[in-house]
Amino acid sequence: MSLRLGDIAPNFQADTTQGSIDFHEWLGDSWGLLFSHPADFTPVCTTELGKTALLKGEFEKRGVKPIAVSVDSLDSHNKWIPDIEEINGVTMNFPIIADEERNVATLYDMIHPNASEKATVRSVFVIGPDKKIKLTLTYPASTGRNFLEILRVIDSLQLTSNYSVATPADWKEGDDTIVVPSISTADAIVKFPKGVKEVKPYLRYTPQPNK
Repeated sequence: MSLRLGDIAPNFQADTTQGSIDFHEWLGDSWGLLFSHPADFTPVCTTELGKTALLKGEFEKRGVKPIAVSVDSLDSHNKWIPDIEEINGVTMNFPIIADEERNVATLYDMIHPNASEKATVRSVFVIGPDKKIKLTLTYPASTGRNFLEILRVIDSLQLTSNYSVATPADWKEGDDTIVVPSISTADAIVKFPKGVKEVKPYLRYTPQPNK
C-alpha cells in the first residue's frame, strides 16, 4: 500500500556513502528530504545530486537533511561520486543509500512496475521532525526535479505548520498568505495584526506572519 500524507515515514537501517544509519535516528529533530534516483552513472541523476549538493546552505537554513537512494551498490555509488563532483563543481555533502535488496524502495513504493520493474522512479518525500510524511512527489525517470520548487514547498510546509495560514498558487517566501477557513474574519483581524484583506468571505489574505 502506498504511503499517504500524515503517515509515519517507515524506519529502516541502511548502508550509505557516509556510513550505516538508522533512518529515524539520523533524522533526529530535523526535517528530511528522501529522494530516489533510477540508477548510478545516469545523466539526469548526475545533475540532480549535484544540484542538491549546491543547495547545501539552503537546506541547512531550513533545518532539512537531504538523503538520496537507489538500488545500486555502495561500491557503485562511491565510484560515481567523483563524476558528480567534477561535473557540478561540488563536494558531495549528503549521503546516498545503497538499496541493493530494494528494502527502502519497497517500504516507500519507489518502484512502479509499469514504468520499470527494476529501477526506482524519481520519488520525493519531505518528512517533518515528527517523522510524518508532509509531501510526496513522483516524477518519471526522464524528468529531472526542480529543487527550487522543493525548497519553495518546504518553506510553505514549515510556515503553515506554525501559523494558521495556507499559501496560494505560486506563493514564494515573502508573499502574502491565506487565512485558513477555520478562523473567522473577526478572529483573523485580532490574530494577524499586520492586516487582513477580505476578497471573499472564504478568501482572506494576510502578510506572511513570520516576516
